[in-house]
Amino acid sequence: MWKEQRGQGLAELALLLPVLLLLVMGMMEFGRVSHAYLAVTNAAREGARAAAVGAPDAQIIDVVKASAGSLAGNSLEITIDPQESSRQRGQPVRVAVRYGVAIISPVIQSVVPNPVWVTGETSMRVE
Repeated sequence: MWKEQRGQGLAELALLLPVLLLLVMGMMEFGRVSHAYLAVTNAAREGARAAAVGAPDAQIIDVVKASAGSLAGNSLEITIDPQESSRQRGQPVRVAVRYGVAIISPVIQSVVPNPVWVTGETSMRVE
């Protein structure tokens, strides 16, 4: 009876290994995208806070890049609305940060768009 089942474990592993690898790679990429989303959201919040207390646009951009942490600062797309010259006390100012997360797993690249764009946006009232 044992001789008939000798290669069964290897055959089952060969069938399940691609599925397991896809799941593991998917979880890794999901974690990377989630990390980028949290970093972008936090950077937008810090930028909106700087804008709310009257910082100029150049300083807001520096604050956003510093708050983005491990994300590449040059590839962040930062939008500040309204422009510095149009801001008035009591009016809302909106800071949006957009970042493209490059998918590194070749298997996942064929399933999802590359890069995956994450956006964080925060509005605060100018003080």
